[in-house]
Amino acid sequence: MSFLFSSRSSKTFKPKKNIPEGSHQYELLKHAEATLGSGNLRQAVMLPEGEDLNEWIAVNKFCTEASCPVMSAGPRYEYHWADGTNIKKPIKCSAPKYIDYLMTWVQDQLDDETLFPSKIGVPFPKNFMSVAKTILKRLFRVYAHIYHQHFDSVMQLQEEAHLNTSFKHFIFFVQEFNLIDRRELAPLQELIEKLGSKDR
Repeated sequence: MSFLFSSRSSKTFKPKKNIPEGSHQYELLKHAEATLGSGNLRQAVMLPEGEDLNEWIAVNKFCTEASCPVMSAGPRYEYHWADGTNIKKPIKCSAPKYIDYLMTWVQDQLDDETLFPSKIGVPFPKNFMSVAKTILKRLFRVYAHIYHQHFDSVMQLQEEAHLNTSFKHFIFFVQEFNLIDRRELAPLQELIEKLGSKDR
């Protein structure tokens, strides 16, 4: 899948430098990688004995305000945040901030009984499909950001199979019911076609 993730340069895209081999942070990352490969996720997240908590958290976090000052999917696609209520005019923000806004907003939608009724027999509102499509469109942007900006980190952790399986399930679902406009899928179109061709 490296066809999608070649180095692309632009004034707004500066990939985070790899952690230098031999450094302490590199050794911590290798520890994380080894324990993730074991299949024991509880063990994978535990602080290694004698290590500094702050440093451990830092090497396990690769999408930061510094590394991702804009929410983007490569140099051609940038996303601005607006929820229509608290933030009406779209704002440019970092990827972590965008994702934080997004997840909070999605949770608010899911908790809204008028949108997602939990009681049997209570009908869904007329605008349900529109809201569901907006939720899925925005969640797709997180996948687009991860694939374009952080796929190297995902591969370092040997987690690309999990990411691909999760994304494949997501994309097959939205395609089955035509829930995301084709133009919105453009940042990952090559990958979507590649994943789809394996199931024909």
